[in-house]
Amino acid sequence: MKTIKYLSYTIIGTLALLFTACEPKALTKEDVIVMNENSLQAQLDKENPEGYKLYNINSFLDKYMTENGNFKSDSSLYRTRSAYGSLQLFSIDTLPVNGPGIYLRGRIATDDYGGNFYKSLVIQQVNDWEVDGYPTIDQQCLRISLDLGSANGMYPQGQEILIRCNGLAVGRYANQPQLCVPSYNNNIWANHESEKVGWAPGRIPSAKFRSNTRFIGDPDLSKLVYETITLAEMQTKYLSKYADVVGARKLDGRLLKLTNVHFNGKYADTNNAAQNCNRYKADSTELGNPELDENACTFGPTTKNVGYPQSRFVEDGSNKVLVSTSEYARYAYYYLPAAKYIGSVTGILSYYMDNGKYAPDGGEWAVSPCNLWDILPECQAVDANPHWEPTEWKKGTPQPED
Repeated sequence: MKTIKYLSYTIIGTLALLFTACEPKALTKEDVIVMNENSLQAQLDKENPEGYKLYNINSFLDKYMTENGNFKSDSSLYRTRSAYGSLQLFSIDTLPVNGPGIYLRGRIATDDYGGNFYKSLVIQQVNDWEVDGYPTIDQQCLRISLDLGSANGMYPQGQEILIRCNGLAVGRYANQPQLCVPSYNNNIWANHESEKVGWAPGRIPSAKFRSNTRFIGDPDLSKLVYETITLAEMQTKYLSKYADVVGARKLDGRLLKLTNVHFNGKYADTNNAAQNCNRYKADSTELGNPELDENACTFGPTTKNVGYPQSRFVEDGSNKVLVSTSEYARYAYYYLPAAKYIGSVTGILSYYMDNGKYAPDGGEWAVSPCNLWDILPECQAVDANPHWEPTEWKKGTPQPED
C-alpha cells in the first residue's frame, strides 16, 4: 500500500514539473517596451543575428511594394475591380520570413474608440530638415490592417511602435497602401459580389502582430503632427493630384486639420456630385431616418449592409471636400452641423479607388475623423449661439432647426 502511495506522489510530482516546464516564460517590461535609443539598438541586435534594416515608410514601399505584387499568378488572381490599365489597385507583396530583419517605426495616429477605424491603424513617421534655411516637416504614413477589436486598448493613439515585418505582406486595397496579410474573398452576399471575388490585402492576426511589435517609450499625443491646411491650399496640394494614381499612394493616410470649413448638408452620389441630405421629421417612417435612409442628414446613415463609408461635404464657400464616416461609428447617427457653424475637421487623408465605381478624374479625396470631437471642436456661428451642440437622431423626435 505504501509503495502505491509513494508511486502516486512520484507521478503527481513529475507531472507538476512537466506542466511547469511547459508554461510560457512571462514577458518582462524589457521584452515589450524599449525606453531609449540604446535599448532599441540592443533589442534589434538581439533579435537579428543575420542583421536588419530599419526603413522609412516611403523607402519601405519603394523597395517591397511592386505594381503587380509577387502574389499574383494565374491561380492567385486579385479582385475583378483591381486592374486599371496597366496599374493594379489591389496588390499583395509577401515579405521574407527569414533572413535580415525588416523593420518599420512609427507613431499610432488613429483611435478606434469612435468606431471609424475598425480593425485598422495608421502610423505616422515625421522627418525634419531645412529647406532654404527654414525648418520643414514632412510626414510619411501607412495603414495597418489588424484583426483586433478595440485595438486602442492595446495600441493607444500617440504610442510609438517598432514592427518586424518579416512574414507579413505589403499591398494596396483600393489603391491604399497597407501592411497586411493575403486574404481571399468570395462573399456571395456582397453587393456586386462577382466584382469582389479574389485576393486582396487582409487583416494581420492579432497574435502575429503582437509578437512582431515592440513599444517605444510611452504614448505621447503631442508628438503627432497634423498639417493645418485650408481647403484652398488642399485644392492645390492634394485634390488636384487625385488623377495621379501612383503618386497618390504615398499621400494616403496623412494627418490633416482642415480650418474654416462648414458642413453644407450634402452627400456625394455615385458620381461624386453633391446632393441635398434628407431631413428627418417626427412623422416620417423612412425619409431622413438613418436606420432606413442612406441619404439621411447624419454623418453615417445605413448603407443597407453594403458597408462602404458614407461621405458628407464640408466647404469654405468656394471649395469642398468629403468627410468620411462608417455607418458603424459611434457618432454615425448624429445630425450634421448646420452651415452656420464654422470650424475645423481633424482626420486622416483617404484615397479610395477601384474600377467598379470610382475613377481618378472624380477629383475628390476624403478626410476620415477618428471621433466626434475631431469635428468642429472650436467653431464660430454667425448668430448669437457660438457653439455647435451635437444632437443624435432619435426616432419620433424631429431634426432640430438650423
